[in-house]
Amino acid sequence: MIDEDVLAHLHGHGVVAYPTSTLPGLACLPTSEALDALFALKQRSADKPVSLGVLSLDQAAALVVVPPEIHALEAAFPKGGFSFVLDAIEPLDPRLGGARVAVRCLAHPVARALVEAVGPITATSANESGETPAPSAEEAGRGLGLPPHAVLEGTCPGGLGSTFVNVTEGDAGVEVTIMREGVVPTHSVIEWWKSRN
Repeated sequence: MIDEDVLAHLHGHGVVAYPTSTLPGLACLPTSEALDALFALKQRSADKPVSLGVLSLDQAAALVVVPPEIHALEAAFPKGGFSFVLDAIEPLDPRLGGARVAVRCLAHPVARALVEAVGPITATSANESGETPAPSAEEAGRGLGLPPHAVLEGTCPGGLGSTFVNVTEGDAGVEVTIMREGVVPTHSVIEWWKSRN
């Protein structure tokens, strides 16, 4: 259950630090005003999009085109390990990628409760751009100067972030390429993809 103060903060275009199954994340609603606040907080260039956190690829399908093969790939590995870059059904804010949007199925129970309460949220690391991520949402929130009601407590295992997978559809069908190796190793994705038929 997410505290009402947290929900009010988000609905007021605020930013919230929260735990994920890898590193702490920063949540805002995918609105122009909230993204303004997020990018200012992270001191992030507007030409570097952030991903969206969702409960499932079924939920993401309201925003992006999800080929059946990607449902199968996501289901074959621990939840929360991938961020998939997919075609938007309708272009979103450029800071969310515009026509190509990265979505991550969140696994941490606190992160999932947040999405259940407000819908898709941003899923970017809870640190200023270029800085090393903090080990916990509490520490990340303090480091960014967030008020106490804008920090959701929870343990993050740390280590690598999610593996970014670029998904394209062409004459040869669906193709995947690894944009950034993370918690799911590149070789594991390639082996699964080659053996899926």
